[in-house]
Amino acid sequence: MDKKDKQQVRLKVWQRLKNVALPDSRFHLNFEEYIPDFKDSIKAHDQIIKSEEYKESKLLFITPDNCLTTIREQAIKDEKDIIVSTYGIYRGLILITKNMVNKGNEVFASTLDGLEHFGKSISLKEIKNLGKIDLMLTGASAVSKNGVRFGKGHGFFDLEWGMFADLKIVDENTPIVAVVHEVQVVNFELEPSETDIIVDWIITNKQKLSTNRNKSRPSGIYWDLLEKGMLEATPPLRELKKILDKK
Repeated sequence: MDKKDKQQVRLKVWQRLKNVALPDSRFHLNFEEYIPDFKDSIKAHDQIIKSEEYKESKLLFITPDNCLTTIREQAIKDEKDIIVSTYGIYRGLILITKNMVNKGNEVFASTLDGLEHFGKSISLKEIKNLGKIDLMLTGASAVSKNGVRFGKGHGFFDLEWGMFADLKIVDENTPIVAVVHEVQVVNFELEPSETDIIVDWIITNKQKLSTNRNKSRPSGIYWDLLEKGMLEATPPLRELKKILDKK
């Protein structure tokens, strides 16, 4: 699926999303800049918290999307280790572990500002030393029933997956869950591009859908497909290139 087709799907979904999305304090309802929280998102969060994938996880990667704030809060309360990317990955990646957040501060710590206040910046080398990631949670602009998800159009989650895959801390067995409102689920199947990340589960305010994923995910960063300026703007990408160049 090419970029033009994806953008057409996004625009249609965004029109529906305006009726249920919660405005962002900085970006209001400009979905090109953020992935929103939505009405009844607590019903999606409850499904995640009750899932075996979440219960058994110790190290999670959770995107900084607004719709995942409550999940980040719960993970902090449950004393799980979580890795979160900063907005646009411009300032790299943040790690929060138990004892970093004083009791009562979990709500603030789950926000982007709170994550950077309580957590610590972590390099890819340090992340690799933590071991394999048990579960990845992401928001999306839209996701198809066969698990093709895409975000705002910048490809950040594709980059995050690619970096972790190159480090061998995620693989085909790593469960990926997309958390979206029901209106963000595209009823028809989409053909993934070579960089698209196919999710295993879609959790909405109404249901949990298995995508029955039967296609493999990218095995790392496709350097020749990076957009111009992406390497320079993304510190972890530059670190990864140095790590791989030394091999």
